[in-house]
Amino acid sequence: MIVMSIAGVDPSGGAGVFADLKTFQAIGVYGTGIVTALTAQNPYKFFSTLPVNETYIEEQIDAVMDSYEVEFIKTGMLYSPEIIKLVSRKVKEYDLKAVVDPVMVATSGGDLTKEDIAKALNKYLLPQAILTTPNIAEAEKLTGTKIDSRTRAEKASRIMKCNNIITGGHLDGLNTLNIDGEVSFKKQELIETDNLHGTGCNLSAAIAAYLAKGNDLKDSILKSLDYVYEGIKNGNYGTLIPKI
Repeated sequence: MIVMSIAGVDPSGGAGVFADLKTFQAIGVYGTGIVTALTAQNPYKFFSTLPVNETYIEEQIDAVMDSYEVEFIKTGMLYSPEIIKLVSRKVKEYDLKAVVDPVMVATSGGDLTKEDIAKALNKYLLPQAILTTPNIAEAEKLTGTKIDSRTRAEKASRIMKCNNIITGGHLDGLNTLNIDGEVSFKKQELIETDNLHGTGCNLSAAIAAYLAKGNDLKDSILKSLDYVYEGIKNGNYGTLIPKI
């Protein structure tokens, strides 16, 4: 079972490709990582981004696919519409099943992408994805809908271009799931902690890993929510600590 992450690099190890690889290992799948951008950040502060050019991103994907049979991938920080177009093309070319974490802003506060990223995601990548995992702020950008209640979260989930989970860390722990048009809710206790850097990365990586292990989509989401919850409880250094 081999899974691919297509995302940026966080040198502090709490988010991006490094965090994804830790999650893949913790869940028991082999992880590969495609780097879309380098960042200078830590769990508390964001400094800068250096994107990788599209040609080299494509070369990385082709190199992995030349050796490994990958079915499930997760995407994280894609930075620009051009990178999104490229990844969308490679998803189609290799018939990949993509879990899309529509990363736009770092937990530490930095803007990780260009302004027109939501439009490009909606046009190119989300229609091909099997799931997207936005937080409240990302879901608002993707749908143009203000989300401040259960009703508005459900409305936004029905607007999105694919199956989705709108994570509820900023909605009193209420996660909104929409799978094949059926909306349900999963409430989780909020944990008072500063160890939250990379929660979205860990969630989407876990979902891809559980799918690769043969779980269906809803079970993969629910198991991943529990995985992230335990990671937060076990957290340190400003980020989640997966149990291996």
